[in-house]
Amino acid sequence: MSTADKILEVAKRTIRIEANAVKELENVVDSAFAKAVLHIHNSQGRVIVTGIGKSAIIAQKIVATMNSTGTPAIFMHAADAIHGDLGIVQENDVVVCISKSGNTPEIKVLVPLIKNFSNKLIAITSNRDSFLGTEANFVLHAPIQEEACPNGLAPTTSTTVQLVIGDALAISLLELKGFTDADFARYHPGGALGKKLYLRVGDLTQQRSKPQVGLETSMREVIVNISENMLGMTVVVESEKVLGVITDGDLRRMLTSYKDIDSLVAKDIMSSNPKTITADSMAIQARELMEELHVSQLIAVDESGTYYGVVHIHDVIREGIV
Repeated sequence: MSTADKILEVAKRTIRIEANAVKELENVVDSAFAKAVLHIHNSQGRVIVTGIGKSAIIAQKIVATMNSTGTPAIFMHAADAIHGDLGIVQENDVVVCISKSGNTPEIKVLVPLIKNFSNKLIAITSNRDSFLGTEANFVLHAPIQEEACPNGLAPTTSTTVQLVIGDALAISLLELKGFTDADFARYHPGGALGKKLYLRVGDLTQQRSKPQVGLETSMREVIVNISENMLGMTVVVESEKVLGVITDGDLRRMLTSYKDIDSLVAKDIMSSNPKTITADSMAIQARELMEELHVSQLIAVDESGTYYGVVHIHDVIREGIV
């Protein structure tokens, strides 16, 4: 067997071991899980997620997922907790403690302290009969047959199932809260995902100039207007209503169709019924409409049809909306 074949064999074995462990979780999720979710949902405090070693790293990811899906959460390292960070835990907080064995020294010190504060304790552990498992108010069992590590030492399968249980907690809470895409956008204002959910066409048009000419504007002024605004087009407007558009293409066609252009005005060469979109439409809708119509820009109007500005495909791409 070649080295490459051995690598692929190990990779596939690792994936198979972890996938089987995750699949098994469906059979062990029980009423304790539902009770834990309901307790968090009904509590007036935050979720404090703690652990040590690799479990602490999983705890941080679970905290990040909960915070982004509407459940306030804070990470507390189990070792730091018993050296002063226990002050993070407030009266109404719920503590989630993650530990494969449930018997590490730090966990054995931390658990009684949490219970002394009368905070409810949720355990995520592979060992129901461990110290953590027997002391917790709710036990979320995370059983595994083996670690993917051939020596059975490096946390692999165990941390994978911990992470999946954490995701299941977060998504269950999301569903209970009725958390929507609009709520998601509130917590992700700086990312591309959030922008797809909150950025509107009007936000993009404000970043650009607002090219426009009148029906009787001379060709010289039309050309100057197009050149100054560097959009390859201008909008023909009367009483703030969009009547047409003149593009670089219209100018080229004019030059081939007319010998004398000095007498021409904007209305003579404009294209009527240009493609428009309302300013309060989502930016992602503008992107989709441009793709559908095979155009690179749209004219934005308000609800009454008043000219608002121009949105260009480059504006959308610059914001990461692709």
